Amino acid sequence: MHQILKKTRVGADIGGTFTDLVLIDEDGGVIRKKVPSTTGNYAQGIVNALDGALADGAYEPAAVSQIVHGTTVATNTILEQTGAVCGLIATKGFRDILELRRLRMPQLYRLDWQKPPVLARRDHRLEVTERIAADGSVLVPLDTAELAAVGRQLVEAGVEAISIAFLNSYANPAHEREAALLLRELFPQIPISVSTEILPEIQEYERTSTTVVNSYVQPRVKSYLESLRGTLNASGVGAPLLIMQSNGGLMTSRAAGESPVRIIESGPAAGVIACREIAQNCGYANMICFDMGGTTAKASLIENAAIQQATEYEVGGGVSAGSRLNRGGGYVVRAPSIDIAEVGAGGGSLVSIDKVGGIQVGPSSAGAVPGPVCYQKGNAQPTVTDANVTLGYISPVGIAGGSLTIDAGLAREAIGERVSSRIGQGVDETAFGIHTIANANMIRALRSVTVERGRDPSEFSLCAFGGSGPVHAAHVAREMDIDQVIIPPCPGLFSAFGLLLADIERHYSQSVRQALASLPADELDRRFKALEDQARDSASDPEHPIAAFTIARSLDLRYRGQVYSLTIEVDGDLAGPADIERIRRSFKSEYQKTYGFEAPGEAIDIEAMRVVIKADATDARDWFQAAARADAASAVSQPSRQAYFGPDFGWMETPIVSRDALQREPRRGPFVIEGYDATTVVPPDFEGQVDAWGNIILNRKTGGA
Repeated sequence: MHQILKKTRVGADIGGTFTDLVLIDEDGGVIRKKVPSTTGNYAQGIVNALDGALADGAYEPAAVSQIVHGTTVATNTILEQTGAVCGLIATKGFRDILELRRLRMPQLYRLDWQKPPVLARRDHRLEVTERIAADGSVLVPLDTAELAAVGRQLVEAGVEAISIAFLNSYANPAHEREAALLLRELFPQIPISVSTEILPEIQEYERTSTTVVNSYVQPRVKSYLESLRGTLNASGVGAPLLIMQSNGGLMTSRAAGESPVRIIESGPAAGVIACREIAQNCGYANMICFDMGGTTAKASLIENAAIQQATEYEVGGGVSAGSRLNRGGGYVVRAPSIDIAEVGAGGGSLVSIDKVGGIQVGPSSAGAVPGPVCYQKGNAQPTVTDANVTLGYISPVGIAGGSLTIDAGLAREAIGERVSSRIGQGVDETAFGIHTIANANMIRALRSVTVERGRDPSEFSLCAFGGSGPVHAAHVAREMDIDQVIIPPCPGLFSAFGLLLADIERHYSQSVRQALASLPADELDRRFKALEDQARDSASDPEHPIAAFTIARSLDLRYRGQVYSLTIEVDGDLAGPADIERIRRSFKSEYQKTYGFEAPGEAIDIEAMRVVIKADATDARDWFQAAARADAASAVSQPSRQAYFGPDFGWMETPIVSRDALQREPRRGPFVIEGYDATTVVPPDFEGQVDAWGNIILNRKTGGA
C-alpha cells in the first residue's frame, strides 16, 4: 500500500535511446530511472519511468508537486520533415520571402548543394492586399474580404496550420491582429501563428521564418504535450508540467504548445544548466560541457561560470558542429537559446563501410528500437556501444542497474562480420578504430565552441555526462590537450537533474528603430512598462501561477549604420536625461570591450528593447549531495575485466570500482567506474579521485603511463 511520505519533484528527459527520470523529495531523497524510450509514443516512456519511481519510493502519485520535462519532439519534427502542412499569408508581393532567404551557403564550393525544402510550399503561400510603412503608418488598409477568401482557399487545400507575416508589422501590428482575429473566428480548428506575437522585431525573413517554423511544429508538439498531460492525469499525477526552453528557462506546457518555437533546443539545454551549477558552486569556472547520449553529442562553453547565449540559430540543416560559421543550411529561428554545437555521434551511432572502404560512424543511429546489437533486440549492424562493449569498457553483463542485459559475444560477432572482415583488420583493432572515429566526430563539436571561438581548450576543464560521455571523455580530453575531466554525480541522468535546477523564464521584445538621444527617458520607460505588463500576464498562467518573480530590462544598441547590435542591461526606472546618459556610457564601455575601440561623436540607435521575467522554480541547493549519495552506493558487475586501450597500451587487466570506492581511495589508471546510469573509463595515463562535492576528477598524467 502506497503512502505519501514527502512532496517530490520530477525531471524527465527523453533521448533517442533512453528516457531518463529523476525524482527528488523535499528531504533530498533521490530515485533514478533509466528506461528505453518508447518511440511510438514518447509520453508513455515518461509514465513507465514515473510509475517505477513512485513504486520504488512508496509514494502516491499525488506526492508529485511538479514535473519538468525536456523534449526533442520539435527538433525531430523538423529533422524528420513530419510537421504540419503549412500555409503562409503575406503582404501582396512578398510571398516568396522564404525562398529568397539570405545569401548564405553552408558549402560554398558544392555546386550540387540544395537549399532545404521550404516548410510552406509555394501554392500554400498566398498574398493579401495591405501595406504598413516602415514608420508604422497605414498606406493600404487590410482587405478583409480578400483575406477571408485566401483563408478558405488554404483550408480547402488541406493546410493544418497558418502563419501570418506582413511587411513592417513590427512597427504596427494592427493588420496582423485584425487578420488573426478574423481567421480564428472563421477557422477555429486551424492554429494561427502571428509574426508579431512570435517575434515582433525587424528583419522580414527572420521574422517570417521563425513564425513558419512555429506553425510547422505546433500541431505535433501540442498534440504530444496534451497526450502527456492526459496520460499523467490518468495515472493520478495532476502536478504542473513545465517544459525546458531553448534558452535554459522553463515555461508551462500550455505556453509551450502555443509557442513551440521556443522549445526547439529543449533537449540539450538542461545539461548545460546543470554544468553552470557546478561551475558556480564547485569552483570550476571555465569548462566545456560535453554531453554524449545514444544519438548525438553536444558541446557548449561555460566561461567565468556563465553560459554562452545565442539570439538566433538554424535548425534542420543537418547535424553539424560548424553551423554557426556556415549559416544557410537550415531554417532560421530567432529566439533566445543556449549556444550548443551538435554532431551525430552517440552510443547508438551505426557503423558502416563508406564508398572508399573506410569506417563510417553515424550520423544514423540504432535508437531505442532496435538499439545496439548487444541489446539483443534484433539489430545486426554494429554501433559505437558495441565497440565499447568489445573493448571491455562497458559491462558485458548488463547496464542500468542490470535492468538491460548485454551480450558481448553478439557485439563482437557483428563487428567481425560487418566491419573487420571487410577492412582486413582484427576485431580488437577495428573496435578501437570505431571508438577513435567516434571521438574524432565529437571533437568537431568541441572545437567549434573553443578553437573556432579563439579559446584554447587546454585552459578549460571537460565536464562529461550523458550515458556515453564518461566512456569517451578521457580519450577526447587527451586529443584536445585538456588535462582535467569532471564527471558529475549521476552523469547518465545529469540532464534530468538539470531540468530541476532551471528557473521559470519568459522573454519579450519589441523593435524600436530610433536614435537613443531622440527618445525621452519617460517615453522609453513607458514602452518598457508595456512589455512588462505582458510579462506579468505570463506570471498568472493558470497551469502554474507564480507570485514572486524578477523582471530585467535591456536594449539592443548600435552605432548608426552598423549591422550588429550589443545588448545592454538597463537597471531601474527611467526618468530623465541622466538615465539616457547612463545607458549611452554603458554601451560605449561594452563596445570598447568587445571591439577594442569606440566611435566618439557617432549617433547611437536603439534597435530593440527586451524584457525577461524570471522566477525560481524551487530551492535546489542540496542537489549535489542528493545526486552524490545516490551514485556512491551503486554496485559493480565484476571485480575486474580485460580492457583494450589501443596499440600504445594493449589489453590490460582493469579493476572495476564504484564511485564510493574511489572516494575512499584515489587511483591511477587504468580502471573503470561503474554506476547505475553511466560508466566512466579511466585510461592508463589518467588518475582519478572524488572531490568534496561528489564529482569524479580525472587528471592527465605527464609522461605517459
